[in-house]
Amino acid sequence: MSLAAEYKAKVNNSGRPEKYRKAEADLWEYNKLINPKFFKETRPHLKVLAAVLQAIWEHRIIKRPGENGWRIITAGEKERLDEQGAEHESCRCLAIDIPPRHGKSYDLSQFCDWVYGKNREEKVIAVTYNDTLAGRFSVNVRDGIEATKADKSFTVFNDIFPDVHIKYGDSAKQMWSLEGQFFSYLGTGFGGTITGVGCSIGIIDDPIKNHLEAFNDDFLDSQYQWYTDTFLSRLEEDAIQIINMTRWNSRDLVGRVLADEDGGDWYVLKMKACLNEATHEMLCPELFSWKSYMKKKAKMSLAIFMANYQQEPVDLVNALYKDFKEYDSLPVDDEGNSLLEEVKSYCDTADEGNDFLCNIVYGVYNLEAYVLGIIYTDQDMSVTEDEVAAEYYRLHVSWADIESNNGGRGFARAVERILKEQYHSNFTHIEKFFQGANKVARIKSNATWVQEHIYYPRGWKNKWPEYYLAMKSYQANGNKGHDDAPDCTTGIAEKMGIETNDWLYG
Repeated sequence: MSLAAEYKAKVNNSGRPEKYRKAEADLWEYNKLINPKFFKETRPHLKVLAAVLQAIWEHRIIKRPGENGWRIITAGEKERLDEQGAEHESCRCLAIDIPPRHGKSYDLSQFCDWVYGKNREEKVIAVTYNDTLAGRFSVNVRDGIEATKADKSFTVFNDIFPDVHIKYGDSAKQMWSLEGQFFSYLGTGFGGTITGVGCSIGIIDDPIKNHLEAFNDDFLDSQYQWYTDTFLSRLEEDAIQIINMTRWNSRDLVGRVLADEDGGDWYVLKMKACLNEATHEMLCPELFSWKSYMKKKAKMSLAIFMANYQQEPVDLVNALYKDFKEYDSLPVDDEGNSLLEEVKSYCDTADEGNDFLCNIVYGVYNLEAYVLGIIYTDQDMSVTEDEVAAEYYRLHVSWADIESNNGGRGFARAVERILKEQYHSNFTHIEKFFQGANKVARIKSNATWVQEHIYYPRGWKNKWPEYYLAMKSYQANGNKGHDDAPDCTTGIAEKMGIETNDWLYG
């Protein structure tokens, strides 16, 4: 077949080459055509990332009624679901956790270009660590669209999407528009001002610079506050959220969104640099070989290394608590009557201004503790006194242990008064006691019992996210910002232990 005939065979009715039609329809084909030296079939992790990005844009990461997790379906399956009117939910939130230098940020900029080619009405806000990086990301996206064809053997954006162009005179480094649009793209540093614009795609790319920031609680809190107060307010209805970052800390931005009440909204794409140390199997040997992996492992702190290359947050690597037990339903007899022998509570009041009050209500059955309710807050005692009293009344607590250290005795008296005056109840016996033992020693010595004999209701991490994060991230060496949750939980172990010894030895 002649070259002319071969070319003719590869074009569609409109005269476009088949490779352009494929690139228009498929992000991975687009990536390979734009940069074949980087996007290669021998780098399958890039193909997976492209497939996930395209799937979330096309509403193909779905969950049907009764299904727990998200799954990716084909375009044909999505079309059939829509035609049948079958009930399903589409995921619009993506967390990307892939090792550094594996092309994830580059793939995100390619995704933005491809999306603009598909729909020039898309509006993107991309947030990076600082304005310098935001400008670099913005230029990569803008220049990808503006690329000029200097060699006919290369493919550029306008070969595939010939009708999409940057608006003349509106192509600033960090904010620009496409022809026919008022606004298309804004790039900004984390914590920056975002005013006057909204977006259909919001991207946060590597918001943490290093491990020093990753373990600064004030820094993490400020990032999360900016995310909730500023970034989320810019998202339009049905907008896509993408967070791409190294998971240093379970309290980082991804850790927070996965632990809050909407955590189930997120699809997590997580890949480790080394897939199997025994066989030396690497995610992408071309970009990061086994030899390089071992060199870095030998030179870096193990915890920092595991966070960067194996996607294990540092604080979880050294976490004291490795696992927690859960229950789907409370113990009942054959007739459905509750088998709980007693409902009790343990309260650790906030001793200092930056402490958290932690109150845990639990049911006792067969020497096991079943958590019924948790209040974990840094609010003032004037607020928590009412909340704790209401919890005791609602859950029919018969015995409440309240630490009387510092302001604890006054807190206990206030709760007792509120129960009598507001709820007309003297059902709850409030036991005030002084806790003088070493906190870290208590927590560590009772950790095994806590993991083996305290049961949390299924989904507890979404119900009490701050408490969950405090428990999951508490360090084995005791070096942790807030220890109020482990301290209070340890109190349950100690009280249950006293009861157990009384029962055993009479």
